[in-house]
Amino acid sequence: MKLSDNPFPISKIKQVTGSRHLAREKVLQVIAATANGEVSLDDAFPHIFYRQFSFDDVENTETTGRILHPSEVEEMEADIPITWIQTDIDYAIQVVESARDLREKIQELLEKYSKNWDVERIAQMDKNLLILSIAELIGCKEIPVKVTINEVIELAKRYSTDKSGTFINGLLDAVVVDLTADGKINKSGRGLK
Repeated sequence: MKLSDNPFPISKIKQVTGSRHLAREKVLQVIAATANGEVSLDDAFPHIFYRQFSFDDVENTETTGRILHPSEVEEMEADIPITWIQTDIDYAIQVVESARDLREKIQELLEKYSKNWDVERIAQMDKNLLILSIAELIGCKEIPVKVTINEVIELAKRYSTDKSGTFINGLLDAVVVDLTADGKINKSGRGLK
């Protein structure tokens, strides 16, 4: 191999078409970016989903909504832009709003069903995945329960620990029973139950 041979060539792809799976992944990133409470979901969403950045001379992120500085954005310029279809955008907004509006209910469910676990000791990524899945279960009436659970387990395999999928699956099974009994999950139609 010669030095001029590049084993990692720059992608010739100029853009990627979004998908529901990719939108779900971006929503997970929004939830993770806001987990510490320093950045709001409303500020993080356009930065992560649309890559919209606003810059000015003000350093106060509370008034500008700034999350990243220009130098950090330059590092990200190698990212390939995503072209979204409206249904995927609508899905992402629906889940993010559900996560925001149901924050207390989701926390209550996590505490109730994380048996033998102190909620504070659950891996942060697992919490983020659980927030995503519970928000989707409640907020997206058209997505089957099994799809939500399967998708979040796939994300856990990619982003969390080896045992996260099993833990999340077990916890979500209990949460689904609870939410269904409370009438919070109301899915009907072919394939939705």
